[in-house]
Amino acid sequence: MSDEMTAIEELSFREAMAELDSIVAKLESNTLELEQSLKLYERGIQLLSSLKGRLTEAQQKVDVLMGQLDASADDATTDTTLS
Repeated sequence: MSDEMTAIEELSFREAMAELDSIVAKLESNTLELEQSLKLYERGIQLLSSLKGRLTEAQQKVDVLMGQLDASADDATTDTTLS
């Protein structure tokens, strides 16, 4: 593990997920000193929080887009029934 880690907000979703996977593997190996484990655990929690936030944001965008699609379909139905 390098001493300087890339800021989480600069990582793509895929990069953050890969780093989190790597951290989990290292922690599960039980080969780290306590201090290293704590540092990695903290980084993992930060990554997890960021990933969850990004997923929530993406879900909200999908919900908005699906709402727009549903509204368009309803408008088309409404327009044809009014004629």
